[in-house]
Amino acid sequence: MWDHIQSLMAGWKGAFIPFLDWIGEIKDKETIRADIIAGITVALVLVPQSMAYAQLAGLPVYYGLYASFLPPMVAAFFGSSRQLATGPVAVVSLMTAAALEPLATSPDTYLAYALLLAFMVGVFQLFLGLFKLGVLVDFLSHPVVVGFTNAGALIIATSQLGKVFGVSVEREAHHYETVWNTILAAIDSTHGSTFGMAVIAFAIMWGLKRYAPSLPGVLIAVVVTTVIAWLTGFGEAGGKVVGDIPKGLPALSLPMFDFTTIWQLIPAAITISLIGFMEAISIAKAMAARTRQRLNANQELIGQGLSNVVASMFSGYPVSGSFSRSAVNINAGAMTGFSSIVTGMVVMITLIFLTPLLYHLPQATLAAVIIMAVINLIKIDPIIHAWKAQPHDAIVAVITFVLTLVFAPHLDKGIIIGVLLSLGLFLWRTMRPRFAQLSRYKDGTMRDIRVRHLPTSPVISVVRFDGSLYFASAGYFETKMLGVVAANPELKYIILDGEGINQIDATGEEVLHHLWERLQAQGITLVIARMKKQFMDTIRRTGLKDKMGETTFHSRIGLALTYVWNQLGDTYDRENCPLRSPIGVNRD
Repeated sequence: MWDHIQSLMAGWKGAFIPFLDWIGEIKDKETIRADIIAGITVALVLVPQSMAYAQLAGLPVYYGLYASFLPPMVAAFFGSSRQLATGPVAVVSLMTAAALEPLATSPDTYLAYALLLAFMVGVFQLFLGLFKLGVLVDFLSHPVVVGFTNAGALIIATSQLGKVFGVSVEREAHHYETVWNTILAAIDSTHGSTFGMAVIAFAIMWGLKRYAPSLPGVLIAVVVTTVIAWLTGFGEAGGKVVGDIPKGLPALSLPMFDFTTIWQLIPAAITISLIGFMEAISIAKAMAARTRQRLNANQELIGQGLSNVVASMFSGYPVSGSFSRSAVNINAGAMTGFSSIVTGMVVMITLIFLTPLLYHLPQATLAAVIIMAVINLIKIDPIIHAWKAQPHDAIVAVITFVLTLVFAPHLDKGIIIGVLLSLGLFLWRTMRPRFAQLSRYKDGTMRDIRVRHLPTSPVISVVRFDGSLYFASAGYFETKMLGVVAANPELKYIILDGEGINQIDATGEEVLHHLWERLQAQGITLVIARMKKQFMDTIRRTGLKDKMGETTFHSRIGLALTYVWNQLGDTYDRENCPLRSPIGVNRD
């Protein structure tokens, strides 16, 4: 026990100094130069994006800048990925708004709850990382994430329609109702200047992405529309602009801890933690495969967790790794985490010196930035691919997609139902694994007699169970075995090919025990071949192996058949047995 605690503490100590791995690589000017260029390039995208995402989260735009200052640096210091760009992201921003809007009673409480939520997300991720529980993320299956991401992208894009058309409506209980009301309002009273500004922003970003992808389209759209708004008096004419942004860095302060609010935010904090981390680790894995660096999921959880904790202490809100900015980072030549340090420094300079320049930035431009950023998240191909691989998975993706749209803004309901549905379908599939009665094929292998229309012995039956023998499948296994007995009145021996049985739990062991006794009472001997270690370890611990006897277990089907033939003696014609392997062929 003490050795385990010491090992865990040693792991915790190592978890907080991973930056030593990459900081030692900053030895030459080329590495420093590449990281500086990459860091500045990411910052040019991050500054406008973070402001837009803060707006999406229902916060003042400068909170996005606060969340882009220290969190990227902390994530780079303590995470394992060297190119992952951390900061505000679209899906997490949407989920933040969905979690806070029903609870907050005023703008001040909304801000306080945002800091508290960031802290809770960080603590949960940190807990998972320190205790090496990153495997919990695996409960979010790919189809669930695909369905949720597609729905989230649609919700995000449609939530910005009011800012694009320059109209505002009251939020309804369901997001689709709000969208419909927004469309009706836009038909009646679109603000022409606002819509025109959004069109200009869209045209710049789309045009540069297609014809000059190396240029920072988001930044150029922001600069051009801001200058136009300043020259034309856009704000004075009724257009909505960002307005005053406090100059300077955020002050250190602890979140407001209210246990009633904490209890209400727990489901959202867990959901944001898992979804945010899955987004981060997905892009981190893709980049690690490209750079061949070592990636540690639990270490990445620690980095993401600490970045969220720091965000909560410096007026930020929940952050995560960004697909788009990470791609910009690695494509710009980032080699170490120093690029994220540079990004944070550029944001710091922006907060100290450049915020007055953002006064005339149209909110319609930020809405266009959000829509352009999330439109790439809408992907149908993964659902089609899932249908080809396993139709059930595609159904899960579609149901998650639909329910997320229906329940919005309560996004956690859609994803929770998706997770439960995917787990339920997994149990349903594993409850009825393939059960086959086998005989010898012409090439010497054992094949399913129904598929290959093979003859078999009326006295000896070889069967295979292609699944774990656990509580959900044990009854099915017993039923199929007794079905073989009922279909073969002359049966003396059943050889169970155990190669497909990866695990056996207490229920499976109990069923196997009673089945063996029942067969014995009917004069039928059960023989097991090709057992796996975990199978044998279980029945050794329970004593079942000793009860069944050493002669019951054989390492190969051929050895099991030889044992059975020897037990039958000369009264059985083994030479003409359909289970006999062809001369010179042994594939058991």
